[in-house]
Amino acid sequence: MTIKSPLLSRPGAVEAGGADSGVASHYGEPLREQRALAAGTAVVDLSHRGVVTVSGPDRLSWLNTLSSQQVTNLAPGESSELLLLSVQGRIEYDARVIDDGGTTWLIVEAAEAAPLAEWLNRMKFMLRVEIADVSGDWAVLGSTRRVEEWSGLKVWEDPWPHVGAGGYAYSVVAEELHPGMERPWFEYLVPAAELEATVGDRPLAGVWAAEALRIAAWRPRLGAETDDKTIPHELDLLRTAVHLAKGCYKGQETVARVHNLGHPPRRLVFLQLDGSQHTLPAVGSEVRLGERKVGTVTSVVQHYEMGPVALAVIKRSVSPDEILTVVDGDEPYTAAQEVIVAPDAGQVVGRQTGFLKGTHR
Repeated sequence: MTIKSPLLSRPGAVEAGGADSGVASHYGEPLREQRALAAGTAVVDLSHRGVVTVSGPDRLSWLNTLSSQQVTNLAPGESSELLLLSVQGRIEYDARVIDDGGTTWLIVEAAEAAPLAEWLNRMKFMLRVEIADVSGDWAVLGSTRRVEEWSGLKVWEDPWPHVGAGGYAYSVVAEELHPGMERPWFEYLVPAAELEATVGDRPLAGVWAAEALRIAAWRPRLGAETDDKTIPHELDLLRTAVHLAKGCYKGQETVARVHNLGHPPRRLVFLQLDGSQHTLPAVGSEVRLGERKVGTVTSVVQHYEMGPVALAVIKRSVSPDEILTVVDGDEPYTAAQEVIVAPDAGQVVGRQTGFLKGTHR
């Protein structure tokens, strides 16, 4: 059941649909809201996000054995990202992680909280851990800067696009030139009952604005860029959510094998769309090379500076030099590629946790 945010009562609020139901898509001025969010003068209501807690003395070592990330020594207040994979290495859960010294907080997509809590409870066996879905008690607020007035709240700082310890970048763009560097991102945990008071009279941006900045930063999202076959390499998630030198976990064999071969079957790409139609293609639209389908649009938005842009997952074999076409029904949109994941990992010359030495954007 979708919980409606009390902030939907704010003037001009238009509720979002799909995965973002329950919060505002925008408050009447979506492009202005994007500018304000990018500038750090507005915050975004993400109170539809799911929140799962893991408490108990074994919590971090236990999560370490289950996930793709090294979290055994996660310090209080430190942020991380972890994936829970299938045996075949496919992404099942993607969680934003913070620990406060006694409890680990997992921020996830709205639909993922209940199944994640259920799955974790099945996996705890005799360990000293307690799992709870506390989504109804906690709300999330997003910002592109740290909010001084909220210094007492728990905050997750997105590690994207920095290459973490044990991580690896599949991009051809050097870290310091990655567009994600233009989008610092913070998610604050707020008691649900205090959401309106915490926001106060601070300007609000809708999730449309947050999505525009996410897409421009090449940041993949579970349920948007993922399907039931997605592996981390295809989305460049080894940079923030995978530790290649940690101990065994479910899906590790696939992660290691594909990384060593350097050839994920698909790759995430950023598309600059022809804006002459004054419309946007739908998510799920085909990406074609000539008459051949080579991928699918996963996220699309009207960006306040770049115009219509999208993320898509396409076949690795598609040359980065090709001009593609996005087809929505009978409506074609010319689409120029910007490479996010290199078609051949051999193009990515660098070290784990180091800068890339390949082509710069």
